[in-house]
Amino acid sequence: MKTPMIYLTTLCMLVFGSLKLQAQAFNPKNNNYLILSKNIEQLKPAILTAEALIEEDGKSYGDFYVVICGKTVSDIPNNNAFNNLLLEATSKQVKVFVCGLSMKKFNVNPKDLPEHVNVVDNGILFGFQLKKQGFISLTI
Repeated sequence: MKTPMIYLTTLCMLVFGSLKLQAQAFNPKNNNYLILSKNIEQLKPAILTAEALIEEDGKSYGDFYVVICGKTVSDIPNNNAFNNLLLEATSKQVKVFVCGLSMKKFNVNPKDLPEHVNVVDNGILFGFQLKKQGFISLTI
């Protein structure tokens, strides 16, 4: 009599214990996305990704940020192809940020950047802060 009760109790604990674990999944109100990139040519695929996620997420789509760090920031000033992509990104609600530390290291003047680019002091720190706020992140 004791043995079947022990098995039944153990089975109940396993079943109900695993149900509780499934109910604790993180579920944010909006899906917010962050891409940290060291290549400005990745802006086009990021825009295409944002378009697909807008369609896929519907009302739960939130923000889409692209943070550009590294030597590639020196390719941004006076770059017509990048400026065109930036206009497209803005129209698709993709916000583009540039790392201020990278700009200093590679002698890029903020005045030489297009108007729709935002500068953050430290792109990597900015990425971590957004990740702590629940952003889904990808580094490319």
